[in-house]
Amino acid sequence: MATFVLIHGAMHGGWCWRDVEPLLREAGHRTYAPTLTGQGDRADELTPQVGVSTHVDDVIDVVEAHGLTDIVLVLHSYAGVLAGPLADRLRDRLRTVVAAGAFLVEPGECLLDVEPPAVAARYRELADAGEGWRIPTSTAFLDQWAVTDPDLREFIGTRLTDFPLRCATDRVVFDPKPLAALPRVYLEHTDPPLASLAQSIDRAAAAGWVHRTIATGHDLMLTDPEGTAAVLRDIAE
Repeated sequence: MATFVLIHGAMHGGWCWRDVEPLLREAGHRTYAPTLTGQGDRADELTPQVGVSTHVDDVIDVVEAHGLTDIVLVLHSYAGVLAGPLADRLRDRLRTVVAAGAFLVEPGECLLDVEPPAVAARYRELADAGEGWRIPTSTAFLDQWAVTDPDLREFIGTRLTDFPLRCATDRVVFDPKPLAALPRVYLEHTDPPLASLAQSIDRAAAAGWVHRTIATGHDLMLTDPEGTAAVLRDIAE
């Protein structure tokens, strides 16, 4: 039995793992899917001060509060930025790190450093057009993530929340050795792929991450929960 800690990406919340968690539990695993500060049902906590370190602390708090060990840490999309800092601080509590369609950064980098320049510029423009410190959500992101099913678009679209710009611009500081010492799996979604992830996928391959694929889109835990759970169970077992 493993303990899965499932971390959502930008604009989402713990709700996005609703269909994956029962499938993992049926296989005998424990699951925790916390919502990061300022996201999902914690949207009222969104402030200009929320940044990457806030979300690292969120995950650490869950791990320590429940005394979790033997963790399969699953990081979706933006949450891949947390991989290095979490491995640095959790170390022997982790069994495996899974980057599920996730962005990977090196020490001193931020999320926007590993996004294509045009995408990074668009996110800054979106923030600047509003209050300057957050990226407003819109249904355009559902198109970007290739969510096409009408019912699923309705379900996701009504739950998306604005994303703090600091989480895209904060440069992470961590010792890369603990992450490099762990078993690491990059789960690439291929139907369709997301062009913005190309650099992270190449970086994972160069760093020796095990490569797995799943034939679905970017919100893989929602568009193919059965396939996502099957891959995660296989990784754990």
